Amino acid sequence: MAEGYKLSPTRPAPWNDPRWRGALWQILTLALIVWLAWHAVDNAIVNMRARNIPTDFSFWNQPAGFDISQTLVSFSSASSTYGRAFLVGLLNTLVVAVLSIAVATIIGFIIGIARLSDNWIVARLAGVYVEVIRNTPLLLQLLFWYNAVLKAMPGPRESISFPGGIFLNNRGLVLPEPQLAPGFEWVAGGVLLALLGALIFKVWASRKQGTTGARYHAWPVLIGLLIVLAGGAVFWQGTPVTFTLPELRGFNFTGARINPEFVALVLGLSLYAAAFIAEIVRAGVSAVPRGQTEAGEAIGLSRGDVLRLVVIPQALRIIVPPLTNQYLNLIKNSSLGVFIGYPDLVQIFMGTVLNQTGAAVQIVSITMAVYLVISLVTSLAMNLYARRIALKER
Repeated sequence: MAEGYKLSPTRPAPWNDPRWRGALWQILTLALIVWLAWHAVDNAIVNMRARNIPTDFSFWNQPAGFDISQTLVSFSSASSTYGRAFLVGLLNTLVVAVLSIAVATIIGFIIGIARLSDNWIVARLAGVYVEVIRNTPLLLQLLFWYNAVLKAMPGPRESISFPGGIFLNNRGLVLPEPQLAPGFEWVAGGVLLALLGALIFKVWASRKQGTTGARYHAWPVLIGLLIVLAGGAVFWQGTPVTFTLPELRGFNFTGARINPEFVALVLGLSLYAAAFIAEIVRAGVSAVPRGQTEAGEAIGLSRGDVLRLVVIPQALRIIVPPLTNQYLNLIKNSSLGVFIGYPDLVQIFMGTVLNQTGAAVQIVSITMAVYLVISLVTSLAMNLYARRIALKER
């Protein structure tokens, strides 16, 4: 054999190459799935047209013709459209989800740490709370708060009054209605600038502590900036907000009102999710080695500082992944508000709008897509936070 001569490997035929066969089967499978989906959609459209069911989104701009008890944006039964009703329901759902997540997180962390307390009574009470709430259906808890607690309140004429023009009755919590005065934007701008300045100082203080070990608190800076900026705007422009006290007219009060449906839903979701979050927090804190606590105490930190500066930051790496799952469950469970009459996306869009238009496929698809997007955004935010606090290896 001549020097330098090499045998070239023989290539198998395409039908004998595993890579080609795998690609071919994937293409055929994808084509089959696309054909089945197209056939199902075409069949559904034909049947919907045969039964005079809408197949487009022309209903979106039609007048709604119904009222909504709680709206964060302007809504009129005479002039607002179904698309506006969708926006109202979406905002109501987001408000409940965000507020319930915040309240549930605070309560869950408190209960979870209380379960690890050396105080026997505190630890046992926290344990009872977790076991009772976790093992009771959420829907039953929502009905309890709505029917047994809030609806049992006295009527408007026998309302429970509080100082400052606040009244509590079975129709909700009535508060003085705020009225924005001229110059409010200056005061709001001062508050935003104060918050931005405190945030910048917080970032600088964190870097300074990392290099020198010196600790600087941001709250004195925030208070000082609020006094200078917001206080100066008030002194220059005058009172930015005035309040109109509620008055009993006929069978109800005038003024701003927090509906009992909203309170019952936030309470039920928050307390229910807090029980699961408490167990997650307890497990995360327990997973931090005892030596970390002893090291913090050895350098003179108090028990509160050890927990806040040493234990919790390490426990968060364990807590965040299952905590994300609880947040997603809470967001989806907010749809149970339809059982107590809360006007969320499901009650307004999949309830009233669906009954009036009959566009079931479009409305159900939009609602499912909205919950999917909210869940994906929540997961993305929590994953970014988990990546930020993850242990960096050098």
